[in-house]
Amino acid sequence: MAYTTINKSTAHFNTKLVTGNSSSNNNDPSNQQTITGLSFQPDWLWGKNRVQGDPYYHVLVDAVRGSAKRLYSNNDSAESTDDGDVENFTSDGFKLGSGLNLNKNGDSNVFWLWKANGQGSSNTDGSINTTYTSANTTAGFSISTYTGTGSNATVGHGLGSVPKMIIVKRTNATDVWRVYHSSIGATKHLVLNTTAAEATGSNVWNDTAPTSSVFSISTDSAVNASGATYVAYCFAEKSGYSKIGSFTGNGNADGTFIYTGFRPAFILVRASNLTTNWHLYDNKRDPINPADIILRANASNAEATNSEFAYDFVSNGFKARSSGSEFNGSGNTFIYYAVGQSLVGSNNVPCTAR
Repeated sequence: MAYTTINKSTAHFNTKLVTGNSSSNNNDPSNQQTITGLSFQPDWLWGKNRVQGDPYYHVLVDAVRGSAKRLYSNNDSAESTDDGDVENFTSDGFKLGSGLNLNKNGDSNVFWLWKANGQGSSNTDGSINTTYTSANTTAGFSISTYTGTGSNATVGHGLGSVPKMIIVKRTNATDVWRVYHSSIGATKHLVLNTTAAEATGSNVWNDTAPTSSVFSISTDSAVNASGATYVAYCFAEKSGYSKIGSFTGNGNADGTFIYTGFRPAFILVRASNLTTNWHLYDNKRDPINPADIILRANASNAEATNSEFAYDFVSNGFKARSSGSEFNGSGNTFIYYAVGQSLVGSNNVPCTAR
């Protein structure tokens, strides 16, 4: 069993479903709304309109860069500034602006929310000093901003443990989202905003695995162009709370079981060896099994429901319920990042299946 010191996972991560109230009159303050009820300030917010496709993008903002600084996981554009989506973070939630991207009147939106440590402070562990590093060492999540040098370098992440997944985005110019995942190693990389399969390239992570204090970058413009600015989201595993790993599909509707040590609340998963999508699942949009309502991190499409997309969330992991190649294809390698409710916390309160 996976014991953990995190007895309340919702103190570090949560999902919120919000119905928009903004009309076409974006200058009307009454078209704004404040979302409350979290047990933390969300330092990283990832939001998506569930019923609209293009141009209703995935919007990612954080407390380090500022709530008005938007990035989009489904494209490679530079950071843009507009508080029409998220006006600010509060001690127990966030305030949506009067823009329509995440607050269109009557539309349902999903928000995935992580706790870091506010704006943070500079980290000097690497050869590049970060502008800010905001780290939640308890839950294994940090946000860092830095300026590239164009030469092989290291960047401090502040976690105090080895990150198993790192997502980096250049903010001052158009460039792809680079993803490190421990299951494919530091000689390879993935791209969050496309369907591209894993690729080999020493100029991204410098063929060097991260340590408990730093991650390595080389000369690729998406992670380290001279004078360019970047944000890095780093994730470490925490027993009973988060799991970052891989599994091999069996091509059967009675699919592969993946042990995490907790009942998942959120899963990001994709086949690393295929040209395919990044799939997002959570227990708020899909409260009962099978979980078959997905959004794609690399696409602006509205959410879709299909039994070919299905996984079961169980008390100690998740199980594929599809024979589809994108979800459980025989012999295909799937990487994932999962967050959930602890199976048995230090208070010995068990988590049950749903």
